[in-house]
Amino acid sequence: MGPVKIKLKLYCENGYQLAKLLRQNHLGSVGCVMLVCCILIALFCSQISPFDPTEPTMEFMEGPSSLHPLGTDQMGRDLLSRVLHGTKISMLVGVASALIAVVIGTAIGLLSGYFGGRLGEGLMRFTDMFLVLPYLPLMIILTAIIGQNQMILIVVIGITSWPSMSRIIRSEVLSIRQRAYVERARAIGAGHTHIIFKHIMPNVLPLISANVVLIIPVAIISESTLSFIGLGDPTTISWGSILNDALNNNAIMLGQWWFYLPAGLAIVFLSLGFSFIGHALDEIANPKLRKES
Repeated sequence: MGPVKIKLKLYCENGYQLAKLLRQNHLGSVGCVMLVCCILIALFCSQISPFDPTEPTMEFMEGPSSLHPLGTDQMGRDLLSRVLHGTKISMLVGVASALIAVVIGTAIGLLSGYFGGRLGEGLMRFTDMFLVLPYLPLMIILTAIIGQNQMILIVVIGITSWPSMSRIIRSEVLSIRQRAYVERARAIGAGHTHIIFKHIMPNVLPLISANVVLIIPVAIISESTLSFIGLGDPTTISWGSILNDALNNNAIMLGQWWFYLPAGLAIVFLSLGFSFIGHALDEIANPKLRKES
């Protein structure tokens, strides 16, 4: 059996063990079911939506009915269809911006923790600068200056979400680099790149996985917040833009719960799903937190 096949076999076995541990974890299993539901809705929203979410009807601000289970908005558009289509945008923005944050946070955390010295201190002071800046105002300023489209929204959320993760990764790397197998690799002449990617990175991957799943709901809420205050992409349908329409049309004051409650509950549902999985992965990666099944 070649080395590629051996690696594939190990990946499959590790994936199976991870799936088994998630299934045994109550929060993990519930979170997986919630996430799978949202993924299926995002993939097949066009097929399951009863109406075109951009097509107005002759019923304006109407309550739930047999034709429109979640009512219509100020332009007569079916709100159920808009909430279903909003799943795709919210998940896309959440996952993509979280990946950007993870790449930046992991790179800075690894370099700072492994090399230390002036480089490490400089990177941590750079991280501290981002940590002390107000999170939401920074996103609002960047979005207002750079522009309001989906790609810019993803980048803005990503570059403002990495600092806490970089400090977590750094603290773990500081512990790992002192272990015997790392010292042994350094003693036999292994280079920095080899040590980082062969000895340190595999040991911080569980921590990275747990943190990326916890960053995604923060990114989803950030996108919803920016869209809610009118700084989202006006050409796309998201849960935040639905809430913005509800705010602009005084839906709360008029008691039109169908306009804002489904979108708000959708944000909570998806964020909780990712949070449950993140906490489960944290318990799996940390034996001290792992619960007896």
